[in-house]
Amino acid sequence: MQTTNEIKDKLNGLVEWQPWMEELKSDSRKSVQALLASWQRKQVLREKLMENHISKLLFDAAFKTAETDLVAGIDEAGRGPLAGPVVTAAVILPEDCSSLIGLNDSKQLSKAKRDQFAEIIKKIAISYSVHIQPPEEIDRVNIYQATKGSMAAAALALSPAPDIVLADAMMLNLPMPCESIIKGDAKSLSIAAASILAKTGRDALMEEYAAQYPQYGFEKHAGYGTKEHVSALEKHGPCRIHRKTFEPVKSLLTKSSLF
Repeated sequence: MQTTNEIKDKLNGLVEWQPWMEELKSDSRKSVQALLASWQRKQVLREKLMENHISKLLFDAAFKTAETDLVAGIDEAGRGPLAGPVVTAAVILPEDCSSLIGLNDSKQLSKAKRDQFAEIIKKIAISYSVHIQPPEEIDRVNIYQATKGSMAAAALALSPAPDIVLADAMMLNLPMPCESIIKGDAKSLSIAAASILAKTGRDALMEEYAAQYPQYGFEKHAGYGTKEHVSALEKHGPCRIHRKTFEPVKSLLTKSSLF
């Protein structure tokens, strides 16, 4: 009779049912039944991830007019914060994206998973680009126009150029066709990949700013208007990377100028 550890070792890494596993169904040991149930749950999850992956690939492929067309996905991170830049990313993925099974909207993944996928995307992408739109430009033209301009810049930086661009909830003025995809990071693999590069890129920048301006706690909230951040703003006032046209930064600046 196989020991529990032997069974555990044999199950690890298996992705398909094997004939010898039939015997496990009638094994009276609770530990063995627990191992079998755990393996089965993992397979159900794996099948769901695979279905989701294929669905995203087919979604992107549907926009091609020729098999050789290159599809670029574009997404942003940082439209809502009170401080820091908007970061956008554009990604053209290769035909074989099997290493990206499980890739989803960046907000649905842990930091460790995002970092892991970011490295894979950079390694396998046909092309990718990341554009940083500073707070000064956000204040100058407004957040919508700043994000739109940043997305366009990311798209134009791709080499080779894409044949079609899929942008997350944004219509861009580009020399190639562009589609605005609502909740694109949940539908498109290329947009999901872009969301990962945008999110990880911005988080890294905000960690750098946290070292420069430790009083605000940027490493915790990435510039979003949390209670802790607003409290620090009221105590220390805005710094160089705060968006002057965003509330409550705007009111605090107006108040300070009266004294």
